[in-house]
Amino acid sequence: MHVIGGWINGTSSWVPEGKPIRFTGLGCSAVYRGTNQPNVFFDPKSAESALPHFSRGWQDEAIQRRYIEAMLGYWGDAANNPTSSVYAGPMIDMDEAAVWTWDARPYPDFPARDDIWTDAPNWRLGHWLNGRLGAVGLGSLVRELCRRAGLADSLIDVTDLSDTVPGYVISALESPRASISVLARHFGFDAVESDGIIRFAPRGQQATSVINPDDLVAGAGDVMELTRGQETELPQALKWQLVRPDEEYDAATVEARRVTVEAARVASDNFPLAVSLEGAERRCRRALMETWVGRETLTAKLPPSRLVLDPGDVVSLANDGRLIEYRITRIADAGARAFEAIRADAAVYDLPPGQYRPANLPGATVYGPADVVLMDLPQLDDTVPAHRPYAAVFAKPWYGTAAVWRSVTSSGFALLDTLGVPARMGVLAADLPVGPLWRFDFGGELLVDLSSGTLTSVTDTALFAGANALGVETAPGSWEIVQAGNAELVASGRYRLTRLLRGQRGTEDAMGDPTLVGARVVLLDSGLQPLSITEADLGLPWNWRIGPASAAPSDPLMVAQSFTPSGRGLMPFAPAQLRMRREANDDLTLRWLRRDRALAADSWVLTDVPMSEATETYDLEILNGPATVRTISTLTTPAFTYSAAMQSTDFGGPVISLSVRLHQLGALGRGVPVTQTLTLKESAP
Repeated sequence: MHVIGGWINGTSSWVPEGKPIRFTGLGCSAVYRGTNQPNVFFDPKSAESALPHFSRGWQDEAIQRRYIEAMLGYWGDAANNPTSSVYAGPMIDMDEAAVWTWDARPYPDFPARDDIWTDAPNWRLGHWLNGRLGAVGLGSLVRELCRRAGLADSLIDVTDLSDTVPGYVISALESPRASISVLARHFGFDAVESDGIIRFAPRGQQATSVINPDDLVAGAGDVMELTRGQETELPQALKWQLVRPDEEYDAATVEARRVTVEAARVASDNFPLAVSLEGAERRCRRALMETWVGRETLTAKLPPSRLVLDPGDVVSLANDGRLIEYRITRIADAGARAFEAIRADAAVYDLPPGQYRPANLPGATVYGPADVVLMDLPQLDDTVPAHRPYAAVFAKPWYGTAAVWRSVTSSGFALLDTLGVPARMGVLAADLPVGPLWRFDFGGELLVDLSSGTLTSVTDTALFAGANALGVETAPGSWEIVQAGNAELVASGRYRLTRLLRGQRGTEDAMGDPTLVGARVVLLDSGLQPLSITEADLGLPWNWRIGPASAAPSDPLMVAQSFTPSGRGLMPFAPAQLRMRREANDDLTLRWLRRDRALAADSWVLTDVPMSEATETYDLEILNGPATVRTISTLTTPAFTYSAAMQSTDFGGPVISLSVRLHQLGALGRGVPVTQTLTLKESAP
């Protein structure tokens, strides 16, 4: 054989048994009568779309399974697939057969997410095995239950059971017979013993024989007895509860209802089955119609010549010029064959499937690393010990619960706290200049971009009660607390905050000059979590891991930080209102007012300022430019006399301007300092 210009020139002789045949594509669509044309594919968007010959376009996963079982079973039999005498292999190489089609897209997201994949609607009637290959055949399931009862395979005939079962739960200790009865009620089949074999036969079979009244054996009474049940004793509606395999195994309900009957009773049943809803709805309608059709019963006796009939067989009764079908439910052999039968209608078992109900899956949640801020702040709430720092954690989407882990090393992390509420965080959208303390800042404004949440204006009463408090990181680890009375939304997520109170809760030392754009901002509300550390933990360089509570501390999603809590909440506030007066002997008397870090110190009712420290002590430093020329330690009163002799030693004589730095002392040492230059006002001559 030669190939010239893409064309085959010449021929080669065919050698029988020379090489194997391979199925590169072997499959059948999951559509009614799909085996009539396994190669066609239904796709309304395609010009080649088609249904198999004589198909009614119903979804049928059982026919797809039967086709694959038949193909693999037939060609897997050496009698049908002989071995070549040339290459010592079978004619059909089934090891290389590819079943069409297995899709890499995960079930049930495919086909549920038709907003992502445009071919998702084609799955219902297509060749896909996703979501189907894991189902079990109804016959195989019944056979397995029979085996558990001790029956050998030779005593079981499940050939006619063709449905598929995606899932079945046996939730209680029960006999195999009870489990099979649940399946029989749902799928509509009977178990019949015939010739020593238990045969499982689906209902809806055609009549196998015709019975005339003359064929019946007369008893003591009438030759036959026909009974019709009361309509009011039958259900008007039937409801089945089951499980959807394509919707995270959520419970679902299907219903069948008759609207032109006098009955008003509603019957219900619960099946531990995971099945498609359209198939379950069809079987629910079948069960309801079967109940109404079967309200007519027949009782009679057959001669021994009708020994061929078994329970489950359908016979036609010729009566009053009509042929009426009955399904035999019971036969008692004692001379004459007494039997009971109920009215049957083959059309009841040939119903279309129910309306397709697309699965509603929750959106896939993909978490990212959180924005984490560990903050040393003054005490913000009387219920939180003053020494505890705070954690602010924000993630979008939110984890539901965030976890805070810590360790003194790089391993062995222990869970410290969990956070159920995300923090409201943002950044400065413009520089924040310095502002006045202890009064409203009417000239300044704070422009902030929030990552989530909103801000609203508040009254002065709410403001003084702590509303609209924000922590602004003016330097790494240094936080000024700012409150804002007015909040104006100026762009998406951007707020202009005015009527400011600066340096709240003793944080005037953290005020930036200015605080630059991009600085982190955290709202001090319920999203801020105090960390459950002890005072013994202060000053230790802890390693932290913060992230979703569902993840381990070693998970890459965890945010790793190093943070040393310093106990800012135990630090005394800076004293206020420093004053200086010259005495007649040229001594300088310095006085000031004590402030306290307790929240009650802001009370407008208490006459005395609370004392949070063990004793009232201060450190005072006399400054000459940047240098400290004198330090007076452990002053026990809010006053100090800077004598003329001290002035002469430090500056060479009396001074009229003096720079000082003053600290109140607390449990952790010096508190927030106040640095101020005091100048005397000399009287005019």
